[in-house]
Amino acid sequence: MNLLLLRHGLAVERTEWEFPDDDTRPLTPKGRRQLRASAAGMRALGLDVDVIWSSPLVRTHQTAEIIGAELKVKKPVVIVDALRPGGDVKNLLQKMSAPVAASEKLLLVGHEPDLSEFISLLVNGTTGAGFALKKGALAKLKVDRLQAGKCATLQWLLTSKQLRLFSRISA
Repeated sequence: MNLLLLRHGLAVERTEWEFPDDDTRPLTPKGRRQLRASAAGMRALGLDVDVIWSSPLVRTHQTAEIIGAELKVKKPVVIVDALRPGGDVKNLLQKMSAPVAASEKLLLVGHEPDLSEFISLLVNGTTGAGFALKKGALAKLKVDRLQAGKCATLQWLLTSKQLRLFSRISA
């Protein structure tokens, strides 16, 4: 299984957000533009996605919707509570192990430090490998067999800026 993990795009700063509920904090206009360019970079890399799973938070769901629209993903974005900050990794692995999910090209859209810890768990078997996904960063893993620990190889990790450069190279 090829697994892509994307951190949400640039969102309104917490200090600028006038509502107490961080779950509703949206992407900025700049964040939306950058994600569209990132999707072009994903196309340039030949990345194909069948299904997108997203955290229920507004900024991640918006990220997933933009990427899905730009990549012309036919299936609707699936909200997965285990992708919310501090989500249940075991629950996420269980969902991913379902025969339907395992047979598809899956993109997970989530938050830090959870995505980095998830990558670390799949690659090293522990959560402290020191990966860091900046906003809009994308990682690709090759998963041999899905389990909690040492089941995947990190093929690459691109920052948002690097990903956007691919769109310019292919244009």
